[in-house]
Amino acid sequence: MDSTGLSGDSESRPSADAILARLSELRAGDAPTHGGHVLSYVYDSGLAELDELAGAAIAAMQPVNGLDPTTFGSVAVLEREVIDFMRDLLGAGPTADAADDQGDREVVGSVTTGGTESCLLAVKTARDLWRLGGGSGTPRLVAPVTVHAAFQKAAHYFGLDLDLVPVDPATGSCEPSAIIGRLGADVALVVISAPSYPFAALDPVEQVAAAAADAGISCHVDACIGGLALPFLPDLPPWDFRVRGVTSISADLHKYGYAPKGASVLLHRGRGRLGAQYFATTRWPGYPVVNPTMLGSRSAGPLAAAWAILHRLGRDGLARLAEDTMASTRELLAVVERIDGLRVIGSPVGPLFAVASDPRADQGRQVDPHHWADELRALGWLVQLQPSLRQGEEILPHTTHLTVTPVTSRILPELSAAMVLAADRVRGIPAVDPLAAMAALGGDPAAVVDGPLPERMAPLIALIGALPAETSEGLLTELLARLANPTRPSADPVLPGQ
Repeated sequence: MDSTGLSGDSESRPSADAILARLSELRAGDAPTHGGHVLSYVYDSGLAELDELAGAAIAAMQPVNGLDPTTFGSVAVLEREVIDFMRDLLGAGPTADAADDQGDREVVGSVTTGGTESCLLAVKTARDLWRLGGGSGTPRLVAPVTVHAAFQKAAHYFGLDLDLVPVDPATGSCEPSAIIGRLGADVALVVISAPSYPFAALDPVEQVAAAAADAGISCHVDACIGGLALPFLPDLPPWDFRVRGVTSISADLHKYGYAPKGASVLLHRGRGRLGAQYFATTRWPGYPVVNPTMLGSRSAGPLAAAWAILHRLGRDGLARLAEDTMASTRELLAVVERIDGLRVIGSPVGPLFAVASDPRADQGRQVDPHHWADELRALGWLVQLQPSLRQGEEILPHTTHLTVTPVTSRILPELSAAMVLAADRVRGIPAVDPLAAMAALGGDPAAVVDGPLPERMAPLIALIGALPAETSEGLLTELLARLANPTRPSADPVLPGQ
């Protein structure tokens, strides 16, 4: 046994310093997670104190298994306090004004490992309750086409027919009657967003939830991105548990709650709904298995970090960060509106928005949003390219998506200047022709999986928007799979001693 406590020849293995040095080299190639240059995926509060607090909380809970709160009682306490905080934030506190016919008013829930798990569990719960209520055959899930892709995954996993309702291509919004008209006895769940991720539109929660309640249908509000931001914005129509008919809400703590990935909450109106979320079995010779979430064993670190940050910030701290973020959002929206050839889609709610080419501008003055995004990337700013999507006879335009965080306020002048400069550099350049992109691949779209990731994403996203969904999905699956499973030996350097 050597001094590290590891048996064998220690000189044949890399040292701890070498391992960490290799990790640092790998991280150096990543997009920066702090500083505001990445306007997607990361949510930077700009407060180093919160990062340090989260790291310490994770370290304290590192060896704890969240599987069994009867063994690790701290897990139950942390989860209880996070749920209490989110219950009050989402309109289900002791002073909530619930309608008399709401039934079981008590709101209960779970902390999950992220928004996708919260969405999956919301669908699984509604499907099981629909079956218990006498539903037979294949249930439907009704939602606007802008509903998060996690619900497509849930419908696929749990055997529901996905019934997607078109939205207005100009605004990204959906008429209440278009959703309500799809409701029926075979609908297990209707999902609406607060707001939608692609275009930041606030779906018509009050109208749809009321119609769902009258029809005895579960209604989920996906507030994964807005759940810790919208409560602090003025003049919004009600969208949370104050609304009659809302039976569940998902909200991500690792977005505008500034916790590390992955932490989310799923709240239900009524303990009966929460019970339907659980999986439990005593039908094997091992220990009794009772799981509120998809996972069994799971890290308690993200839960502890989220708990610590919520305690440190409180409602007032979250409100201040939301105000700062919205001030930056308004400034960036104004920048886009001043750029000849670009437009903002609809009336975005919350600290996110999508940008499209402005059809009102002369063709020679239009700015393609994907060329614009690629040029922003060349200038050091990462934004998200969203492909076009056909919905029936209409096409939703291809757009560029920006997510704003509190740290954005510190780099507003630089970001605003880059947005203008990038537009000036690509103004008048036509959008990528998918046929030309295909020709560049030798006529074989499968060629996109051979070779390195492209520096400019506009041609790839144009192909995604033009190819049949089954084809583009298969190509993207292969592309991403090869990142972790290359077809040839990796050229990356190995650790010393390997």
